Amino acid sequence: MHGSASIFGCDKAFVGMVHVGALPGTPFNETTIEMIAAQAAAEAEALVEAGADAVMIENMHDRPYVWGGHGPEVAACMTRVGLEVRRVTDAPLGVQVLAGGHREALAVALAVGADFVRVENFVFAQVADEGLTGEAVAGELLRYRRSIGAEHVKVLADLKKKHASHALTGDVSLAETVHGAEFFGADGVIVTGTRTGSAALATDVEAARRSSHLPVVVGSGVTPENAPAMLAHADAVIVGSWLKADGVWTNAVDGERARRMAEAVRAARGGSVAREARSGG
Repeated sequence: MHGSASIFGCDKAFVGMVHVGALPGTPFNETTIEMIAAQAAAEAEALVEAGADAVMIENMHDRPYVWGGHGPEVAACMTRVGLEVRRVTDAPLGVQVLAGGHREALAVALAVGADFVRVENFVFAQVADEGLTGEAVAGELLRYRRSIGAEHVKVLADLKKKHASHALTGDVSLAETVHGAEFFGADGVIVTGTRTGSAALATDVEAARRSSHLPVVVGSGVTPENAPAMLAHADAVIVGSWLKADGVWTNAVDGERARRMAEAVRAARGGSVAREARSGG
């Protein structure tokens, strides 16, 4: 199981994404933090009831994103959201703060009792739609994690992250990126497509699996139709856009779509067990 059970509670896991409403101080904010937290909790509860094995909160609506240097209100508001989510479910919980808010996410995770964070720039550099993300954060982040006593919070590292150009690392293969993340202490790696809602290449997922003993997670573009192919090599899928009404990421969670995704993941999990039994694994 490559350690996935320790992060998500089970092998072949379905992680449902909660796209937190635009936070106070961001261009698209239209409501209070109380309402934002309540909506996030309602979506998290709906995802778990539909069959998600874990949930993750992300400040997706805070566009246009800035890279790092977030004000204290971001960590404070995400903590409020995380505590409200924790009130309604004890499912494994993840945190991401866009963009480049790795320290903030880790601090929020520690405060709310979350289990993992998603980190965009753990190793290597790239040019993202927020601009040049020129510093890999592994060394600084893992030292910060130790300094605040959050070593139980797992770090999932994006590989060649979506919404970015990778010309700077064009001579570094996905496999070498995996090796770099593993060598620098990531607890898992995330493979994505080129943008939100864009499916990862099955060959990339397979390459990540061959190159690492870490949990491999698919982080974009997963649907009930392609989930079996992704989970043939991945340990988990993070699903956001497809779960929303009409598949539009700005809409609310659609419980029926979430149930369909959960069923597809359970089927893939069952198929994995059957394959292991046939192979004597």
